Amino acid sequence: MAAHSTQEPLPGDRAAAPGRFGGSVSPAEPDWREVMWRCERWLSARRPATAAEILRAAADALPADARPDQYGDGPVVEDFERGIAELLGKEAAALMPSGTMAQQIALRLHCDRRGVRTVAFHPTCHLELHEHAGYAHLHGLIAELVGGPDRLIELSDLEALEAPIGALLLELPQREIGGRLPEWDELVAQTEWARGRGVATHLDGARIWESAPYYERSHAEIAGLFDTVYVSLYKGLGGFAGSVLAGPHDQIGPARVWRRRHGGTLYHLFPLLAAARRGLEELIPQMPRFLEHARALGAALGEVPGLTVVPDPPQTPLFHLHLHGEAAALQERARQVAEERGVWLFHRLEPGVVPGVHKLELNLGEPALEIAPEETAELFAVVVAA
Repeated sequence: MAAHSTQEPLPGDRAAAPGRFGGSVSPAEPDWREVMWRCERWLSARRPATAAEILRAAADALPADARPDQYGDGPVVEDFERGIAELLGKEAAALMPSGTMAQQIALRLHCDRRGVRTVAFHPTCHLELHEHAGYAHLHGLIAELVGGPDRLIELSDLEALEAPIGALLLELPQREIGGRLPEWDELVAQTEWARGRGVATHLDGARIWESAPYYERSHAEIAGLFDTVYVSLYKGLGGFAGSVLAGPHDQIGPARVWRRRHGGTLYHLFPLLAAARRGLEELIPQMPRFLEHARALGAALGEVPGLTVVPDPPQTPLFHLHLHGEAAALQERARQVAEERGVWLFHRLEPGVVPGVHKLELNLGEPALEIAPEETAELFAVVVAA
């Protein structure tokens, strides 16, 4: 299999040549990384790329005469923030190093304004699962978990709330349950419920780019349901880090103060936006195509015994696949497919709720388009073969 590299990174990027400050490949590095690099096609949103390729791509995305910002001040950052605000139909936007920082700041500001410390969100919200309760430790916020962990929030769940709520966070799509989306009328009803009670609304829109094709609505129309919205600069866009928080001027101004308090006003912020520029210009227009492919792939995979597509059909280019079998055996057969066929399917499975069933998140982009749904189904049939 020939090595292949492009401008889009994958976790597990190969290290550079040995040097004084590190960079050599550790002997303990898992074998799967090298197998992945030797493949020719990948069922993923990104292709492997070296660190140097990633940096060169980011540099090439900027005008040759672009001057670096200093602590976020400068046209390169200010123009970018203005462009994202316009894309989302908001008054202002602030570039942030991470979505974790952006969302905690947004919720803190909403709750401070309303004098209520409680925020409502889904049990599988990123703040609850992946941030070590930062909202509580850093900002003194209290979580009110809404709905069941294996389904979307429903209006009836909100209507059953008794505690005063300062802010409601909704995630589009709900990643941990298969990239699911509420229907548009339901989403409107939930945000109107909040607005009618003086509750702020915040959108975890890390994957708003992938959500828009399902709704067949603009990013601004989706974001317009919410007071503030966070978007990722690498999920779906192929950047290497960063996010943007957008909303009214009287929210984004204070958010910049909190960004500094969090240590997020880095000396140079422009590399974050540079790496995302190609995604904004070239990948967002392809999201309908990615969704179409996801639906075709879901239909093909659903015909394979031992596989279950969640949701069926997929609502975004991100969906889950449940595989029946023993995890180690499934992963070993996927590695054999990679070595023998040159197609990278996956590395790691997560345990499912049902014993003997394991969960795989599929996140499709340009590389996945190179593998026909029928061929993908054939390869997964090999993986789940008893």
